[in-house]
Amino acid sequence: MKTYTNPRYPYRRCDEQQGRSRRHPVAIVGAGPVGLALAIDLAQRGIDVVVLDDDDTVSMGSRAICYAKRSLDILDRLGVGQRIVDKGVRWSVGKVFFGEALAYRFDLDPDAGQCRPAFVNLQQYWLEQFLVERAGELPRIDVRWKHRVVSVDAGDERVLVDVETPDGAYRLECDWLVACDGARSPVRHMLGLESQGQVFRDRFLIADIHMQSRFPTERWFWFDPPFHRGQSVLLHRQADDVWRVDFQLGWDADPDAERQPERILPRLRAMLGPDARFDIEWASVYTFQCRRLERFVHGRVIFAGDSAHVVSPFGARGANGGLQDADNLAWKLALVVERRAPQVLLESYDRERVQAADENLRNSTRSTDFITPKSHGSRVLRDAVLQLARTHAFARKLVNSGRLSVPAILEGSTLNTVEDEAQFDPCNAQMRPGAPACDAPVDGPCGSWLLRHLATSFTLLVFDAPVASETAETLARASIPCALLRIVPARDEDPASVVDTTGRIARQYDARAGTAILLRPDQHVCARWRRVDVGRIQAAIARATANERTMETECPR
Repeated sequence: MKTYTNPRYPYRRCDEQQGRSRRHPVAIVGAGPVGLALAIDLAQRGIDVVVLDDDDTVSMGSRAICYAKRSLDILDRLGVGQRIVDKGVRWSVGKVFFGEALAYRFDLDPDAGQCRPAFVNLQQYWLEQFLVERAGELPRIDVRWKHRVVSVDAGDERVLVDVETPDGAYRLECDWLVACDGARSPVRHMLGLESQGQVFRDRFLIADIHMQSRFPTERWFWFDPPFHRGQSVLLHRQADDVWRVDFQLGWDADPDAERQPERILPRLRAMLGPDARFDIEWASVYTFQCRRLERFVHGRVIFAGDSAHVVSPFGARGANGGLQDADNLAWKLALVVERRAPQVLLESYDRERVQAADENLRNSTRSTDFITPKSHGSRVLRDAVLQLARTHAFARKLVNSGRLSVPAILEGSTLNTVEDEAQFDPCNAQMRPGAPACDAPVDGPCGSWLLRHLATSFTLLVFDAPVASETAETLARASIPCALLRIVPARDEDPASVVDTTGRIARQYDARAGTAILLRPDQHVCARWRRVDVGRIQAAIARATANERTMETECPR
């Protein structure tokens, strides 16, 4: 590639190869975005992690490129968010074309009250490189390049992993194994597990081209364009003047032939014009799939990212969903490893992320059906919707060029406490239990945005009311601690407070004086009340960590 040179990371012999075997708390298979994000999160929580990867570099080609605000918030907590934003390309405007005409445009980010933009485009290899470099800063992470997992023996008490290296084989023992090894997951096959779902009879060409262009930094999607009749095309800008183009090919296309330059160049010339100057950086052909494992937790082996679920790329739900997997799993697995929560807590990872995966699969399937109609009648209906979208707002809601990634709302989770929900406005349900925390501008010592002030443990937001020092100390000193953050309308002397400079936080959280909102370590709401009550807060934390029985006698009533 002209714009990027893949780094080569050194192979090193490990302790097991030198006769110093030990049992590792967590081993992760796969040093892609999900595996590295999980490793960094665990290490920041004090857990030692081994990462095994059969390669010695980051991904070839751009692959996943589109990261939503929720993912950027997660990457902020991992220490790489600013690098992603600085290197990547921000965008919020999308345009949908039918033939040569603009059907309609949308703007995903009209609200300036958020720290991070709606989306940032950045090639996956840059994200992986930044994550590798961040992992190298954390002594609790041992990334082992050119260490290929060849077999997995999962027992009730431990997992044995056989690994091959350039210097021969060795056996690794761990308490927990997390498979983040991609859509073709070798670990999944070693355990005899199969993904269920649908493979769509269509193929798409991805072409990354290096080109200096006056195209705006927007998402452009064409249905039946004059340069690619009867098919669809997607255009996205990435960092370093690299542009992603997706061409629909049809099921009969030969994947090997279509990725050759002599087949790609005529398509690009027809699209960009005969005078356009560009270089092809990378190309691949893919088939739409919407599939997942029935369960993501199999004893002491856990699946995350593409190894657990695969969706078609339109909508940017693959990598963003995988990063939410890691975010959901890390705090739970850390508590289980430290024996501060029972193993059953990990079943909530399975339930919550299966629910989120099913939502992504539904949206991805609907997008695929709209983009690639399966019958003459379906195409006529789709084209009529696109025609109407030019002048009728109702039709625009029916156009589906990929419903873009949104954060999962864990409504119905067994970790939520909903006993006081009747006291909150049902018309303002944005911050109901299960919803991810909203950001907003604040005036405080840790920066100008609310999410920067949240702890990596549980956090209790208390609105415009004093909190007794005994209450704060009780919550902070518990076996599973909870930090306290007061939200006040004007600056006061309490160091554990931030100023809601615009009143936005109170409106978003449906808060009035005395309201308390409990946030999980992954910044999802798990309970809310109209007043602070230590016993109820501790009971909610016990529920959210599957510790209800063990903590029942410890919670004052």
